[in-house]
Amino acid sequence: KVETNIERILGVLRWVVVEMEHRYRLLEAAHVRDIENYNRRMARKKEGVPLPRIVVLIDELADLMMSAPDQTEHNLVRLAQMARATGIHLIVATQRPSTDVVTGLIKANFPARLAFAVASGVDSRVILDYTGAENLLGRGDMLFLNPEVGNPIRAQGVMITDMEIERLIAHWQKTVEVSTEAPPWEKLLTEPDENEDEDLIEKAVSIVRSSQRASASLLQRRLRIGYPRAARLLDQLETMEVVGPSQGGGKERDVLLGPLDEDEK
Repeated sequence: KVETNIERILGVLRWVVVEMEHRYRLLEAAHVRDIENYNRRMARKKEGVPLPRIVVLIDELADLMMSAPDQTEHNLVRLAQMARATGIHLIVATQRPSTDVVTGLIKANFPARLAFAVASGVDSRVILDYTGAENLLGRGDMLFLNPEVGNPIRAQGVMITDMEIERLIAHWQKTVEVSTEAPPWEKLLTEPDENEDEDLIEKAVSIVRSSQRASASLLQRRLRIGYPRAARLLDQLETMEVVGPSQGGGKERDVLLGPLDEDEK
């Protein structure tokens, strides 16, 4: 399943973390350390159900880090640190290898890294901790950092045409029965975390009253959330009579409550 909406992608990451925690509970109940031993044990049972492996691919990390950096970093780091034993694996890519996208915490938990041709030695260091990727020739020329080797290894990526991709997809659609069920994270996306929403609403009320300003961009910046979520928060604040209705044209909403007094702060 491919997701392209930022809000849904963040929800999928949250679901993967929940699934990882669920799998750890299954491993604990089965008294095993990892998915390989768990599946071997399930294979010996008449009604045992093995766990499938899950591969999560993020095509552009920069989009997520711009929309919700704290949430994205927290979930990615947790998964990178713990998910492998449960059969969940991550492949993360970006065309913008800057330190605000590939943070130190994210990089430290992704020991295996690939770098294609980049613009400068600084970009190369962000990815690999070594210079060299700025000298690559392009067209699949790359450096691979294997955590078990130490120094980057030069390699050549293959070119795959759109026609080859379509043939591969067609092959697997014929070979494996395509599921028509909704993806497993759909329920989590349609039932938001009430505690998380309540916490955000409280923070949004505090920000609006303290600054006496109300706009989606303000909440985005201060709460580090995406625009759709910030817009929903403003609608909730309108229902609570904290702010006035939208005036259109990108204008800020009127704040209906006065500034916080010392006791409320």
